[in-house]
Amino acid sequence: MLFDSHKVILAPMAGVTDRFFRQLCIEQGAQLTYTEMVSAKGLSYANEKTTHLINLAPNEQKVVVQLFGHEPDTMAAQARWVESTLGDKLFSVDINMGCPAKKIAGKGDGSALMRDFSLASNIITAVSHAISVPLTVKFRRGFEEGNEIALEFARMADAAGASAVAVHGRYAQQFYRGRADWDVISRVKRSVDIPVIGNGDITCGKDAQRMIDETSCDAIMVGRAAEGNPWIFRDIRSVLETGKSSPEPTIEERMALALRHAELLASYEGKSIVRMRKHAMWYVGGLKEASALRRDITTAVTLDDFRAIFERALRLNEEH
Repeated sequence: MLFDSHKVILAPMAGVTDRFFRQLCIEQGAQLTYTEMVSAKGLSYANEKTTHLINLAPNEQKVVVQLFGHEPDTMAAQARWVESTLGDKLFSVDINMGCPAKKIAGKGDGSALMRDFSLASNIITAVSHAISVPLTVKFRRGFEEGNEIALEFARMADAAGASAVAVHGRYAQQFYRGRADWDVISRVKRSVDIPVIGNGDITCGKDAQRMIDETSCDAIMVGRAAEGNPWIFRDIRSVLETGKSSPEPTIEERMALALRHAELLASYEGKSIVRMRKHAMWYVGGLKEASALRRDITTAVTLDDFRAIFERALRLNEEH
């Protein structure tokens, strides 16, 4: 089966799941990682800001590249280019049909495709015919809140050529409000013959086991709960493989990994690593003096700036 050895998956997150973050998540136990969502149109223009999104981490044996767009020919052509570029490192191509962000859905991409079954089907068919690796499709419970169409959409994706689907248990109009409905994942699983990935509100290993037990999904996907917390994959693997949760990371572990994350970014971006700010905010979440640390993070620019913040956080939070 497609996900037999890839059950624990890092979700695609724009501005988060770059190769450096993926590297850290793999080290902590993620079995499969998705890139940030990549614009097919941007790839077609050979846009450097877009093409760098498919650069691999050094420990990445396989990767899923997620594409977004609404033009079947462009999506197919760029999926073919991704496969030719990454070769046997490419696990699959994924089509984003679930992103609720207005700048994506407002242009007819992402979750907007759930409102146009015909176009979505044409895209899936075109891409599936263009590549030899599996094609997966990520979508939500539905677009309009209260109008569940996930089962019909999954069956359409299956018929159009998808090898698997990933289902997030919220409507697009919910964004991330409320709770994800896991029962819709279960219903999708019963309605299609292809593998189903469950996504939404997995915050620990026990959640992952519960989702598998309740939905019979073939794999689980973790998104926001991994932000500043790559150790979630260690915990999930521990629960799935031994039935027991892993120990919480110590403050020393947390700050050492945060610093390493900054060092990885600096090795690529040079002196200015302002992109580290959001990650640093997550790493210091819940610590003593977190609000003061966050104030410092808002003005941090260099590796030395972040090192000083993480060292201060360690001093403030060390157990004596």
